[in-house]
Amino acid sequence: MKRKSFRILFSLRKGKLLKKKEIKYVKLDTAAMEYYMRLTNFYSQFRAIGVNYNQVVKHLKTVFTEKMALAMLYKLEKATRELVAINRQIVDVTKEFEEKWLKRE
Repeated sequence: MKRKSFRILFSLRKGKLLKKKEIKYVKLDTAAMEYYMRLTNFYSQFRAIGVNYNQVVKHLKTVFTEKMALAMLYKLEKATRELVAINRQIVDVTKEFEEKWLKRE
């Protein structure tokens, strides 16, 4: 979102003084807004995965034997590493988007 302001000078007829009026306008970047709305939605889903992760680990500890729980935790750990890699890619893409399209003026 870019904000700019400028001043307009106008005069009234018959020799009256100039009056100054400041007008402000806001330019909305709909593509950036859409990107950030989707990114926020994705982040909330990512957090939900983290909450579910904790619940799954607790459930594995209580229901399964230690050997079976360790095997399942290994698979869960592998999937978590994949999610971390995806998260890093998202951060990189977001930084690139901000540098390329959201230049501050």
